[in-house]
Amino acid sequence: MRDWIEPQEVDVPEDLKSVVGGHPIIAYTLVRRGILDPAAAKAFLDPHFYTPASSLELPDLEKAVDRLVLAKQRAETVFVWGDFDVDGQTSTALLTSALRDFGLDVIHHVPVREVESHGVNIPVLNEILGPGDSPNVQLLITCDTGISSRDEIRYAQKRGVDVIVTDHHDLPDLLPPAYAIVNPKMLPDGHVLSTLPGVGVAYKLVEELYRRAGSIDENDQYLDLVALGIVSDVATQTGDTRYLLQCGLERLRSPERLGLIQMMELVELAPKYLTEEHIGFILGPRLNAVGRLGDAEAGVELLTTGSAARARVLALQLEGLNVRRKLLTDQVLRGALAQIEKEPNLLDYKAIVISYPTWPAGVIGIVASRLVELYNKPVILISAPAGELGRGSARSIEGVDISAAISANEEILASYGGHPMAAGMTIEPERVHEFRRALSETIGELGELPEPGLSIDGYVKLSELTIEFVADLERLAPFGAGNPALVFVSENMKVKNHSEVGRGDEHIILTLEDENRAEHTVVWWNGSEKYRQSHMVDGIFDLAYSVRFSTYRGRRDIQIELVDYRIHDDYEVARAEEGKIEVIDYREELSPVSLIQRELVVGETQIWAEGDALDRLKDEDLPDEFVHQIHDRFGLTSCDVLVIWTTPPGRAELDYVLEKVKPTKVILIGVSPLTDRLDRFLKRLIGLVKFSLKNKHRIVNLTELTAAMAHKEITVRKGIDWLSVQGYIGRYSSGGDEIIFSNDHRRVSTETSMITDQLKTLLEETAAFRAFFIKADPDTLIYSL
Repeated sequence: MRDWIEPQEVDVPEDLKSVVGGHPIIAYTLVRRGILDPAAAKAFLDPHFYTPASSLELPDLEKAVDRLVLAKQRAETVFVWGDFDVDGQTSTALLTSALRDFGLDVIHHVPVREVESHGVNIPVLNEILGPGDSPNVQLLITCDTGISSRDEIRYAQKRGVDVIVTDHHDLPDLLPPAYAIVNPKMLPDGHVLSTLPGVGVAYKLVEELYRRAGSIDENDQYLDLVALGIVSDVATQTGDTRYLLQCGLERLRSPERLGLIQMMELVELAPKYLTEEHIGFILGPRLNAVGRLGDAEAGVELLTTGSAARARVLALQLEGLNVRRKLLTDQVLRGALAQIEKEPNLLDYKAIVISYPTWPAGVIGIVASRLVELYNKPVILISAPAGELGRGSARSIEGVDISAAISANEEILASYGGHPMAAGMTIEPERVHEFRRALSETIGELGELPEPGLSIDGYVKLSELTIEFVADLERLAPFGAGNPALVFVSENMKVKNHSEVGRGDEHIILTLEDENRAEHTVVWWNGSEKYRQSHMVDGIFDLAYSVRFSTYRGRRDIQIELVDYRIHDDYEVARAEEGKIEVIDYREELSPVSLIQRELVVGETQIWAEGDALDRLKDEDLPDEFVHQIHDRFGLTSCDVLVIWTTPPGRAELDYVLEKVKPTKVILIGVSPLTDRLDRFLKRLIGLVKFSLKNKHRIVNLTELTAAMAHKEITVRKGIDWLSVQGYIGRYSSGGDEIIFSNDHRRVSTETSMITDQLKTLLEETAAFRAFFIKADPDTLIYSL
């Protein structure tokens, strides 16, 4: 729970109020963000009143343009070297398109992440330049990369190739010996061009090139690419960066680029209402997926193709990679959380450092960011295949320069590099524990870090959240780094209803009511597990949230997104007075049945037992009143005493039962099912499914099957996927709690390997939690929800 920082009291000049108009919160926000001048406010709110800086204010840009003009005069071949993230793809697409339009012969290369990583590399450079003293290209221009490629650029220059570096990354101690270096980090802090990402630098270069050619407005056609790169690279939205994003969004709302049109059609995104959020959560991730899991050349081609048919094929390819990216991200996240559950001492270090042999390196950075949000400390995840160097991805928190902290321990690493908030590294897998200790000591030397606060922009009632109010707030958009979305508070809320949504029920839709009985739905992204532990359902709380327009399938509506909540003190005190749940630990007892029979009180006790562990319990000589008190997780109801006979498959399932039963006493037994191995899991699943199909006309009840397997629902679903692609059972459709099978028993061999790996991962996670459950301190396992 973060400390809430109350709205800052400010004096708003009358001339600013007059110019800005609309709801008072707009002018107050501008003043709080340092914009007091009416002209500056107009320029902030409306790009038509902003005067962009001259491209020539970027160091070496004029020299770079002169060299490109010379290349045209000499009919030279220009080689563009890009990068595989969205900023790199858009930079490459922009430069190659504009330079060809300028009349240059252009070729390009985007590194494949899996084999090349970032930056220029000599093997590919040699392949392009060719053998001998007369290289195939005469000018190399980098985009969104190159500033750290000192040796490679020196090599190119020795081969007779001039190099222009356009980049935006931090400057190294020694700059590369390039013909020209165009990097906004060479400008003074606060300069209006200083926060440009790579695609912004490329755009300013092209802007000057078109100006020289007398085609001043031709560069506007690339503003859509600039907007994609700014948002996806989380560039600070100030000065020209904000201006270019505003202009780029206008262009995206009337798209002409065929690849983007096809992407929007596939995801049913109505361009008319497109915002920076659609880039950040829909378009950007799909382009990023191809760079993380495939060859980013497909992304560049999508952004440059003139064929609608080819654009459709490429958009579908990106869509498939994005689905895979989500799946892999979920798997790695679950795996990381399972490791933390199994080894809770990992949280004792100043940074969370976890490695695993089969994690795909392309998604560990995404998962590291998720873990930073969960634990509010730096996180490094390492993909460490046997016999290879581990590849790590780091994400940090405000106040910890993770790049510097990693650098301080460089003697342990094979290589490293990055920024204050994100970095990469390679390491020998056997040195991960040593590195974890050393990094923790380095960060510990910084002293205690302040807890992050949440700045509140205002208090409003639910009834004030009108279409007109939200439309006024949108004038402050686009939001992002340098211009965060406003956070409001509505007080004295209570939950009327909730539902879980998402592919894995990971999100929560809350229906809330305030003291005046005004209602509104609220989205809590990735909030399912947090909600179960929040006590919101039982108490009165204040809600902190952001509010925007939702344009799902072209329909415009108000959407409230939960940011934080604060339960009222009187409820917290009442909760504290309830005390802890009493826990009786029989996990190490050889004959627990006789012991728990002493504790049983008919009508006040229930036994949670599932799967083959339930079969073993029923093999005991039990009295009838004992048998009647045995239930699976879905059949349990509220009672005083809960006996946990079967080890739960995961933390979420355990919390679900504790919240549902609300016991005052818990008796721990912990008999583990024998189905956590793939072969045993599948053998039992096949038997249960075939029995159900035989008796229920090709319909299987998912709830009953999940309980009979004593596993997570997602694991059982994946097991059914495996049986289906193997041809054991027919293809199926899912409707609510029912799975309906067809008579189509065709085997789909192309999917078998992937589904098997996914199923193994899920089973390993469950096995890890069961092992943790058997050994963990009782107070760690059982707490009041």
